[in-house]
Amino acid sequence: MNQHVTLHHPSGILKGSIKLPASKSEANRALIIAALSGQASELENLSEANDTQLLQRLLQSDAQTVNAEDAGTVMRFLTAYYAITGQQKTLVGTERMCQRPIKVLVEALRELGARITYVGEEGFPPLKIEGFSENGSNKLKIRSDISSQYISALLMVAPLLPEGLALELEGKIGSRPYIEMTLSLMQHFGVSADFTGNTITVPHQQYKAARFSVESDWSAASYWYSMVALAKEAEITLLGLKEHSFQGDRAVVEIMNRLGIYTSFSAEGVTLTKKHHEKHVAFDFSDCPDLAQTVVALCAAKGITLELTGLESLRIKETDRIQALQIEVLSMGASLEEISPGVFRMEPVILTKKELCFRTYQDHRMAMAFAPLALLEPVQIQEPSVVRKSYPRFWEDLEKVGFDVITN
Repeated sequence: MNQHVTLHHPSGILKGSIKLPASKSEANRALIIAALSGQASELENLSEANDTQLLQRLLQSDAQTVNAEDAGTVMRFLTAYYAITGQQKTLVGTERMCQRPIKVLVEALRELGARITYVGEEGFPPLKIEGFSENGSNKLKIRSDISSQYISALLMVAPLLPEGLALELEGKIGSRPYIEMTLSLMQHFGVSADFTGNTITVPHQQYKAARFSVESDWSAASYWYSMVALAKEAEITLLGLKEHSFQGDRAVVEIMNRLGIYTSFSAEGVTLTKKHHEKHVAFDFSDCPDLAQTVVALCAAKGITLELTGLESLRIKETDRIQALQIEVLSMGASLEEISPGVFRMEPVILTKKELCFRTYQDHRMAMAFAPLALLEPVQIQEPSVVRKSYPRFWEDLEKVGFDVITN
């Protein structure tokens, strides 16, 4: 029988302070850059998320076959890292990871001089990486509407290329803040780059050792925003968040302002309180796709009509997140439909069931996006262990603010 967790909040009143996990987006980039520097850097507050712990282990591993499991950044960042450092590795992953395309990155790395072959199906992991030739190109064009992780992987290794790299981004740039986060972290470790128009130029240069403290995770914060929005009364302080952040998911502040949450910044983090919400909203998630599931679940529960764009990358995440959302909101009586190419609309719903049950599709964000609905009705979440990918203490943190959390 599948494991599940049953959630309920007896009072619906939330009070307290939560120490959020560190950002795995920042942590994983810092780990790769520190490794590329070849020097000892002091990295503080590294994420306890499985993806970051996994990357730490694999960077220190001498094994010839390396398992990236279900971690997209680990698979993509290590593909570029092993290639540029001339390591011979076979890079494998879970069944789902081997269904997630990597052809765009592999072809780009091949142009730069990497010797990479597909072990199985063309265009997908597993990969065999067999070194690097310095006779590759120093100019690339790459589609920028699929995954910013391909672009970040290329940028981080670019300073080590003999002539650097001029990277031209073709088409609509998705998740731009993640690209800018990568460039900001590169600069922190001594590397300069120029991002003008659709071209990023990175000269040949060396990373320098540096001290870096990873910020708390704004993606993780989004679930607490949703909880405050659904609570009867609430005042929650989220520790370790910065008003001026590298993370694209800081956009949750402006999004949730329209959905009923006021954000107050202080030296220790942010404090969330309730306010009036709008009844009809439209959001473009191109720069913050990881927030989409949280917003869909919240709007479905609060009866808010929602229009969404910028969801292109959701098809190739841990699951097909668009399809998963369509199925799960349907179980609530809501509908999420593509009304024109790339434009989705969700109609509101009034919750009437006494216990809602949600599947997670091996996706940590599905579990955490729907968990806040337990403030309205008892909720059952299937396969709750998926949260280990980014927020291992999620269920324990819910208990701290009064949720009943029963694991079966």
